[in-house]
Amino acid sequence: MTDSIQRQPELPAETAEVDLGPAGIRVVGPRVPAQAAILSAQALAFLADLQRRFEATRQTCLAGRRARQARFDAKELPDFRADTAAIRAGNWRVAAIPAALLDRRVEITGPVEPKMVINALNSGANCFMADFEDSTSPTFANLVGGQQVLREAIAGTLEFTTELGKHYALKPEPERAVLMVRPRGWHLYEKHVLVDDAPMSASLFDLGLFAFHNARALHAKDRGPYFYLPKMECMEEAALWEAVLAHIEARLSLPHGTMKVTVLIETLPAAFEMDEILHALKDRIVGLNCGRWDYIFSYLKKFRKHRDKVLPERGQVTMTQHFLKSYCELLIQTCHRRGAHAMGGMAAQIPISGDAQANEAALARVRADKLREVSAGHDGTWVAHPALIPIAREIFDTHMPTPNQHHVKREEVSVTAADLIRPCAGTITRKGFENNVEVCVRYLAAWLDGNGCVPIHHLMEDAATAEIARAQLWQWLHASASGTEPLHLDDGTPVDFTLFDRVLLALPSQLAAIGGLPGAVRIHEAIALLDELTDAQILAPFLTVPAYQKLA
Repeated sequence: MTDSIQRQPELPAETAEVDLGPAGIRVVGPRVPAQAAILSAQALAFLADLQRRFEATRQTCLAGRRARQARFDAKELPDFRADTAAIRAGNWRVAAIPAALLDRRVEITGPVEPKMVINALNSGANCFMADFEDSTSPTFANLVGGQQVLREAIAGTLEFTTELGKHYALKPEPERAVLMVRPRGWHLYEKHVLVDDAPMSASLFDLGLFAFHNARALHAKDRGPYFYLPKMECMEEAALWEAVLAHIEARLSLPHGTMKVTVLIETLPAAFEMDEILHALKDRIVGLNCGRWDYIFSYLKKFRKHRDKVLPERGQVTMTQHFLKSYCELLIQTCHRRGAHAMGGMAAQIPISGDAQANEAALARVRADKLREVSAGHDGTWVAHPALIPIAREIFDTHMPTPNQHHVKREEVSVTAADLIRPCAGTITRKGFENNVEVCVRYLAAWLDGNGCVPIHHLMEDAATAEIARAQLWQWLHASASGTEPLHLDDGTPVDFTLFDRVLLALPSQLAAIGGLPGAVRIHEAIALLDELTDAQILAPFLTVPAYQKLA
């Protein structure tokens, strides 16, 4: 397998329908609901302009990622940039934060499907991040349908009725959470929309379509539009987003800086450029977020050739580990120095019905995590399930009586490059190894079946958590095979491909006993893909890139 972030995509089959849009634009694949309304000729022309204007710069940024990974593979270690020292030392601040975003103490996230959107907007959270990325499987129907769902939500007309007749509708607008939207990352493409015979950037597709249909309406309500920007690695990628957003504002006759963004610091290189990313977007950025799960995945990926950076099983890589604690503290210090929010990470737990003791233990972990965040100086936090909102809110209300904690400067924090990359000690248990295999297979099967957010063992798993499991399996197995001393489970069992194959082969019969398993029909396909990716000599940068070829 080639180590390429931007693989040459396979286009949909010749038998698929082709809709001819404006000159040079084609929509390929079977038609999906809401396509005519969302992908109008005007919308397609708007997208084509973005693609033609910014694609070359996007490709330059992706080439920079590949070059950076090659240096890490050659055992170079990340460090703070010498050429941007003046930015880090400068006395500057980001633009003022709009009133709607001053208090973000509890945010909820989820996929862009109608029931989730209604429940999240009605949930009592301060903000809802509608996610086209890690919690949405990017089938064309999901993406186009998600755009229509958000359009109706903004208009206040969104309703949903289940097959059993249960009806969902939006609360009055003042009672709803503030909407934020996360597009897919720069590394992804949208294979169903071709501009000059090449698939367009998924980032530009998601954000461009949402802005085209909703930016003016949201601006009129003083509600943005507001975005979460994922997966970036450096200030140049942030500068590309700035150029895109400024261009969209000009095209839509919106004042410069109308479109506000929060950036997820969820890659290891980005942790070394937080000041620079804030500076590149200083006219519109309102905060940085500790995207903890993707950050752990990025650490694994960047150090895939560094045996001394092998991490223990996921459950032991907690936010109290030195490298993660350092990353959070640096983010808080940096944001508050610049007048931006420092947002905490995701609580992935979901309620456990039928086992009060296990449920209370899970909620206790959530409480401890949220107390850690607010005590450190975070201005807000994420939850994956509405039932966790009251818990998170109670803790932040108790310990953060002000709308945010920008006054907590954390001037005592002094984080070095060595702090950000120090690995943590721990073990690999048999249960931890088997759980990684199971999570990968179950999540990938559900994703291939169109579901990007899956409850597994009382945790809400998305692409980021599945990527940790997948990257750990690869790292453990290849580090063990290439080292003079193989890795072992804590019971002495060698960590090798014999163990992996044995666990993988036993999985179908184990999963067959689980009723109503999401993606059950694609379990064998998921197993084959995980086997291929794990056996490859190079760790694939993203699981979702090869898997995307299998989606409609």
